[in-house]
Amino acid sequence: MSALVPPIGEPHPRGLLHRLARLPRRVVLSVLRPSLVRRLLVAQMALLTLAWVCGLAYLLSAGGRAILLLESTQIYPTIMAIADDRGGTPERRQRQLDLLHSAIVEDYRTTPDRQPSFTVTRGAHLLYRSPNAPDLQPPADTGRLVRMQANGRGLGARSEAGPDGLRVTFFAPDDGWNVLRTVYSDGFYLWPLLTCLPFLVMPAWLSIVMAMRPWTAVAREVARRGPQDLAPLNYRDGHRELAIMVDAINGWMRRVESSAQRERTFIADAAHELRTPLAAMLVNVEALRAATHDERERQLMTGVLSSGHRATRLVNQLLSLMRSDAAATEPVADVELEGLLQDRLAALGGLASARRVELELATEPGLAVRGQRGALESLADNLVENAIKYGPPGGLVRVALRRDGGEAVLAVEDQGPGIPEVLRERVFDRFFRDPAQREPGSGLGLAIVRAVVTRHGGRIALAGGTRRGLRVTVRLPLSASG
Repeated sequence: MSALVPPIGEPHPRGLLHRLARLPRRVVLSVLRPSLVRRLLVAQMALLTLAWVCGLAYLLSAGGRAILLLESTQIYPTIMAIADDRGGTPERRQRQLDLLHSAIVEDYRTTPDRQPSFTVTRGAHLLYRSPNAPDLQPPADTGRLVRMQANGRGLGARSEAGPDGLRVTFFAPDDGWNVLRTVYSDGFYLWPLLTCLPFLVMPAWLSIVMAMRPWTAVAREVARRGPQDLAPLNYRDGHRELAIMVDAINGWMRRVESSAQRERTFIADAAHELRTPLAAMLVNVEALRAATHDERERQLMTGVLSSGHRATRLVNQLLSLMRSDAAATEPVADVELEGLLQDRLAALGGLASARRVELELATEPGLAVRGQRGALESLADNLVENAIKYGPPGGLVRVALRRDGGEAVLAVEDQGPGIPEVLRERVFDRFFRDPAQREPGSGLGLAIVRAVVTRHGGRIALAGGTRRGLRVTVRLPLSASG
């Protein structure tokens, strides 16, 4: 048995073979798995390869035309006919051959040493040499391409024989540096670059945009999320880089959601537990104040009662805030606003009667919004309760609901002291209150209202009332049934 067991520290042969057998599969899966990096590289490499192939083809064409000219079967008889014109003068023949040479090299926009050239001889006598022709003897063989050297550079040469010892010899550059010299001379390297740059930028941009479409889809999904939406992203693609990022984001959102849930649970539990001792304290202080006849003690107990009522209101507002946050998960449905406002004003009728405040409701029937009923009830309660609380005793609170295009407009107006214009944005912050306000409060009512309005895609604005006080206007998008 011991002979079959590998020594300690050495891998088991069967396990090693198993891992080696799985290695090609891992490599194949890694190669086949979608990757943004590979997508970008393939797109850019394909673009650059296409550009280089086109450029190289052009350069090879520009550098190879001179060699191809040597294979022409029509140019040699033409030159021989001009050179063998016995009726003309040597000056005329020289002029005609110069014109022919100029016509041949017209398309070769490069330095003369890279342009084709030719010589015309009759026996050992030179009849014509083009200005850029090398000082070389014509090759002995005729009718085929011959490689020659002149001043350290390669040349291709071909001779064709004519009548009476006439011979035409063509020379053309044929060394390995011909293409490079074509690039670096006469600014030839700059103009193609400037010409191709606009055509390279747009395909490169399109390739990157196409390659980054999965990334853009994830970014759009994140941008559509609200501040309370911490559900995992719906990304289901397989790109390696995005999968890592999405997994990290989803893990982070789970941790944030868990932490926020623990905080909400703690605040709700603490607020709920505080209600009973606060109520008991207020009852006891009320009883003590009724039993005592000392004016000083009665004043002190009145202050304790005022602070207790303020603490009770804060606890109730905290519970309302927690219910508003919890309502974010409440099912969404069409909520008819007229009935909702009637129910909430009826529920607040006792508070209004205690302060001798008259509630006035004017609504346009049939208006409905797509939303969460519990959150909208919290919105109406906070607005109307604030109007009752901060308005003067015996005052009037007007609640109006109307249609404005595709929106339902809810306006709540009181006759209280109002809010200074410089503070009308800050009062939406949690626990912030107007420093000049003497009425007890917690500073959470308008924060809850704004959270509900934002969650339902609406808008809220504060302004002065028609005479005095504060006018709160809420605009919510109407549902299809509204």
